[in-house]
Amino acid sequence: MAVEQRGIELVSPSERYGRPRDLLFLWSGTTLGIFTLVYGTVVVSLGLSFPQAVLAIVIGNLLAFPLVGLTSLQGPAVGTSTMAVSRAAFGPKGARVLSFFGWINMVGFEAGGMVLITFASLALLDQAGVTGQSAGLKIAVIVVAALIQLVLPLIGHAAVMKAQKYFTWVFVAMFAVMGVLIGPKVQVASSGGADFATFTIAVALVMSAGGLSWAPLGSDYSRYLPASSSKKAVFGYAMFGGLVPYILLMTLGAAVATVVKDASDPISGLPGALPSWFVVPYLLLAIVTLFAVNTTDLYSSGLNLQASGIKLSRSVAVVLDLVICVAITCVAVFSDSFNTMLNTFLGLLILWLAPWAGIYLTDWLRRRGRYDAEGLFSDGGPYHGSGGIRWTGIIAQVAGMIAAALWINSTAFTGPLSEITGGSDFSIFAGFLVAGLVYVALDRRPVPVPVPA
Repeated sequence: MAVEQRGIELVSPSERYGRPRDLLFLWSGTTLGIFTLVYGTVVVSLGLSFPQAVLAIVIGNLLAFPLVGLTSLQGPAVGTSTMAVSRAAFGPKGARVLSFFGWINMVGFEAGGMVLITFASLALLDQAGVTGQSAGLKIAVIVVAALIQLVLPLIGHAAVMKAQKYFTWVFVAMFAVMGVLIGPKVQVASSGGADFATFTIAVALVMSAGGLSWAPLGSDYSRYLPASSSKKAVFGYAMFGGLVPYILLMTLGAAVATVVKDASDPISGLPGALPSWFVVPYLLLAIVTLFAVNTTDLYSSGLNLQASGIKLSRSVAVVLDLVICVAITCVAVFSDSFNTMLNTFLGLLILWLAPWAGIYLTDWLRRRGRYDAEGLFSDGGPYHGSGGIRWTGIIAQVAGMIAAALWINSTAFTGPLSEITGGSDFSIFAGFLVAGLVYVALDRRPVPVPVPA
């Protein structure tokens, strides 16, 4: 229960603990949530039939969650967070920009979770007969939720890993009950369906909402594992820990969408598919799973804030993040249009993720998985570049973001390549591949590979 003092600083060999299979419970506890269920309902809302939705869910997750496994491999080898390892590709100063993007990304998801926690709590109070809810009550609910949310991320890595293990078993049992209750109502043989362009949008949504958005967190949770940990085990447990829950829960969400038209609203819409006696357990499940997701996000957002160059201790960074989330949540609860604005913002923000992943993994392959750990934190070290910036990485990142923007189809805008191809969305693939290829083309110099001690 001691508060973890370490932020992105290197974890020494004597402080390593745990086994790779702990990552299975970490990612299962994180991804077994109401958010995941809702993503499945959104896929159907795009106009896909149930079989099409299942196909998009399977393809999108099979493409995206290996990224979580791959970005978990650097943790045991180096002993620091994912965004700190990014310094090898972007330089210590160049990586600050990407880390700041990562911090904003996490805060956005945390705020979305806090908003849903608040609405679910208010719905639970309504079930208990507390009607005519005032502004004061709403603010009180937000503050209480924030204090509860603060505990695990503030204590740190060991507490998060242990709690997610227990969350996993509870969530599996509850969602299994939901599946039994909803299964007989599902209308699998639905008519109609969507064209190929819409199908690509659905795959992009699945990837962005899943493995791609979790990829920058990989080493945050594997960095305490011993350096001798099996690479296959680290990769497999991290990947399957998120892959299996996402496929199953998204499919359950798609099934719910065949029964309830407004199932994408997890508080007032989705419960319509459930018997009345299960509404209260469902709301409790929603609240606890959202706390679990936010726990993982909040811990990593503190590390990202440190990696962005902000001189704060990890615990102070966590508290600051939560204060910002509370402010955003207060605005959202009293605004009818805020959720739409937030979703649009997050959708566009994800444009940086695919290019970053392409560069990060290309750099890792070129270095054959070996880094000078001390050099990641030293001035003038092997990753310093020009003035602390490795321009090959920055230019490749910009090129990848432009490529992704040219082929995106979002609520904010549609890229010209998307319009030419009938509204398709290949932004993730374009951003990933262009960024990786440009990075290799610009950096032809031999990469120094440290010899293992």
